[in-house]
Amino acid sequence: MYRIPILQMGNTLLVTIQVDMQDQMALALQDDLANKIATTGAKGVLIDISALEIVDSFVGRMLASISGISRILDATTVVVGMQPAVAITLVELGLSLAGVRTALNVERGMELLAQGRRENPLAP
Repeated sequence: MYRIPILQMGNTLLVTIQVDMQDQMALALQDDLANKIATTGAKGVLIDISALEIVDSFVGRMLASISGISRILDATTVVVGMQPAVAITLVELGLSLAGVRTALNVERGMELLAQGRRENPLAP
């Protein structure tokens, strides 16, 4: 099974989803990210979904779940690059992704993560 790579840049993990995510791939990403946060002590997770044209309810719930797991492990998650059609689909499915921070692009997502670290100076 194809696994989505997780890159580390400082204390931030970067995930770029370039393929349509199947359920098993989403579950693997959730597990891989949780393990990577725990082993690296990362304080931020940036998930770029700009290449995704379609998101079903399962993948939407997995994004929310990943954000919740990250928060429990003391990391902030920002989802970036959401296409308008994906946002519309998520809302139509009743998934507002409460608790998931979003940004239009990677640059703004990195700014959000940096801002969070400035507001919490005890975070490395």
